[in-house]
Amino acid sequence: WCRPNLRPRADHRDSLMGHIAVIGGGKIGEALVAGLLAAGREPGRIRVVNRRPERGNYLHRTYHVGVSDSIEEVVHGADAVFICTKPKDVTSVLADPALQDIGDDVAVVSMAAGITIATLEEALSAGTSVFRAMPNTPMLISKGVTALAPGRFTTEQQLDYITEILESVGIVVVVDEVDMDAVTAVAGSSPAYVFLLAEALIDSGVSLGLSRELASTLALASIGGAADLMEQSSSEPSVLRANVSSPAGTTVAAVESLESSGFRAAFFKATRACAERSAQIGRRG
Repeated sequence: WCRPNLRPRADHRDSLMGHIAVIGGGKIGEALVAGLLAAGREPGRIRVVNRRPERGNYLHRTYHVGVSDSIEEVVHGADAVFICTKPKDVTSVLADPALQDIGDDVAVVSMAAGITIATLEEALSAGTSVFRAMPNTPMLISKGVTALAPGRFTTEQQLDYITEILESVGIVVVVDEVDMDAVTAVAGSSPAYVFLLAEALIDSGVSLGLSRELASTLALASIGGAADLMEQSSSEPSVLRANVSSPAGTTVAAVESLESSGFRAAFFKATRACAERSAQIGRRG
């Protein structure tokens, strides 16, 4: 990945010994927590803000991390703050006094789709180090993909630190913010496309007379195996597809049907709709 030019800051701590604060214990927040713990992070170094007591109790019972309904309590003493709320809730989070008074040695990372760096920097005190991140839920099993765009006041050390945290739950790519809406469409939201494909493949197997259990086993194992093959092969996906497609064979018949039904066009349309929605959210701030 490409690293932007970032300025050093002499007063930044040489040793980052605080905890990681996670604001929002929903699916993305939980996925981040679970991935960090799976990568060996200590539960005592992770604290979560969650407004619903039952959800907070679940997170504490399951992951043994600190949980509170107070942003101030969780953010105090943190080295990094990850905002994992829904986009519509980010503005109210940023307005919390605990974040308004945060020091410039603390990195604030928004994991919410569409929230721009400008929105983050304008809402927080001047000089605050912010990041815009676009994760996806496979981070729950340390297989996530996170795109990361640093703000104007981010230092090299802070970029290294946030990258290290997020690499514990998958791969990290550092991108220019202008690419984030497209990244959302191709990576952030794309696990849902794969889940939908799996669902459709299972249902089609049932329609052909297979039991749902057998159809599920066949579909999920095949999708997982195909993903592993693409990752480990030096060949392009188009070449791997051609390798399965014998002339006038069964696969060719299936692919021809998919293409005639607009399969490829549907993905172009879907990813464009996703990117446009991400941009729309950003414009609303």
